[in-house]
Amino acid sequence: MESNQNGLIFNIQRFSIQDGPGIRTTVFFKGCPLRCRWCSNPESQSPKPQIITRNIRCVFCGKCVEACPQKAITITRSGRKIKWNVCNQCLKCAEACPNGAIDVVGTYMTIEEVMKEIESDKLFYQKSGGGVTMSGGESLLQWEFVCHLLMLCKEKGIHTAVETCGYAPWEKLEKVLQYTDLVLFDLKHIDPELHRRGTGKSNKLILDNARGTASRVRTWVRIPLISGYNDSKEVLTKMAEFAVQIGAEKVSLLPYHEWGKEKYASTGRRYSMSIQRATSEEIQEHKKVVEAVGIKVTTGN
Repeated sequence: MESNQNGLIFNIQRFSIQDGPGIRTTVFFKGCPLRCRWCSNPESQSPKPQIITRNIRCVFCGKCVEACPQKAITITRSGRKIKWNVCNQCLKCAEACPNGAIDVVGTYMTIEEVMKEIESDKLFYQKSGGGVTMSGGESLLQWEFVCHLLMLCKEKGIHTAVETCGYAPWEKLEKVLQYTDLVLFDLKHIDPELHRRGTGKSNKLILDNARGTASRVRTWVRIPLISGYNDSKEVLTKMAEFAVQIGAEKVSLLPYHEWGKEKYASTGRRYSMSIQRATSEEIQEHKKVVEAVGIKVTTGN
């Protein structure tokens, strides 16, 4: 593998306790093949750097207006406005903004730069049984870079995990699995057509990859609980049965939340979901449904 590769990263989160066992560093890769309607990180979906607005920092200096070659930005008495359908993501406005009111999501980093971040907390991994988790977006879109990172982590005795939606060619996933101790495999729905309606893609490839993954590597199946979509007793039972069939170690239930809602407007998009987060009582009922199938269940991780 080439050591001069660059990966497009949109966040590196240290001291994470939600992405695998122990204290972990989670590396978030930019770009995703799915378009889940409930996605809490819409800025992760594009495979390219993009602008995001932080209006509270704007002082209406007009430098972004001057820098924009597309004339997509205006400042009026009501504030700064961006014509997102005109913006071509040249990023010049972010370069000109003195206060970070327009910022760039997505930074190209070298293997060495990412490894430096990962290794800085190695002591915490050792004491807590933690390690590093490759997440996204979808980390498999940058599988060669991920492979190299995982290989180096294994050489240094760091536990490795990969969170994936599973939508990738098997030959790429299989290479990544060679250096992976644990896979957090996201399962949105068991029905192919309903999966397509919620994410934009069929789940046939995903289910095939889940079978192959669990036969090779320790696997947790993660299910985002989306009210009215995949939280019925029938659907949860079928997904739990699938997890048992493939030999998954456990099922992780991830309750729906709207923490990423404001990011949609900040990236020029509309948030299309309008559902309530499950109550603690409802989550316990969902947990019982999955447990009845005969598999360990946790919530949140």
